[in-house]
Amino acid sequence: MVIAILGPTASGKSELGLALAERLAGEIVCCDSMQVYRGMDIGTGKATKSEQARCPHHLLDLVDPGEPFHAAAWAGRARAVIDDIHGRGRTPIIVGGTGLYFRALRVGLFDAPPPDAAIRARHQAEAAALGVPALHRRLQEIDPEAAAKILPGDLVRTSRALEVYEQTGIPISELRRRQVGQPLPGRLFVVVLDYPLAELRLLIHRRVERMMAAGFLAEVESLRLAGFGHTRALAALGYKQLGQHLDCQLTLAEAVAQTKSATSAYARRQRTWFRREQADVRASSPPDPDALVRDLSNGR
Repeated sequence: MVIAILGPTASGKSELGLALAERLAGEIVCCDSMQVYRGMDIGTGKATKSEQARCPHHLLDLVDPGEPFHAAAWAGRARAVIDDIHGRGRTPIIVGGTGLYFRALRVGLFDAPPPDAAIRARHQAEAAALGVPALHRRLQEIDPEAAAKILPGDLVRTSRALEVYEQTGIPISELRRRQVGQPLPGRLFVVVLDYPLAELRLLIHRRVERMMAAGFLAEVESLRLAGFGHTRALAALGYKQLGQHLDCQLTLAEAVAQTKSATSAYARRQRTWFRREQADVRASSPPDPDALVRDLSNGR
């Protein structure tokens, strides 16, 4: 069996995962696209040393912030880790909020060409000259299905969809229908935490305050001094805003407020993603770990 605890940031996934791991001889498989980076600890909510001492955690600190990493690479490592955990007679518990990573593990990914730096640079230049909506309108003509799922101002996703079409002549939505990869074998028990947005927003605000008290600003400064300031990883939630503060573009209060706002917006998108995910339990309030264990024991 594989258990998955999924949901938006600040929803208590880590605490629930630890509670289940201690009851089920489990080990945590972290499903977070930012926790794979070394040195990005406080701002990603990475498990502390004391939490990692309570049970083994896997797929943390895999690469430096300047190194590329993607869903297919994570899924390949996750499968190997899950096999190893099963081989030792223990229970893998996937915990995280990166929906694409989990989707790659659960059902595989479509066979897309690798990124092309020249095409992306051209799209960035066109966006600067004409505006991102102009590229989005082009995508609507090529692939209305993909365009309907991408906001008109989202340059990254719009550019990627156009890039794939320019490379293959096939719309990205069609490639997704030809998805490749083997489904995750064995029984999968999925818990999705789906709290009301007002409650989630309050949890996010409290979490950001705890991160600041734990030294988040010093972490960002240290990563920038190490030469990672212009990497894609350092454009992540909180890291970007605190970097702008260090560049004297925002006051600290403004950076913290914008971090809370941006994280809340991201959490809304996570909720939308996970509402499309098949789940055995969909919880609108923190679930009882003992009740979940009983459900598992009863073969729910």
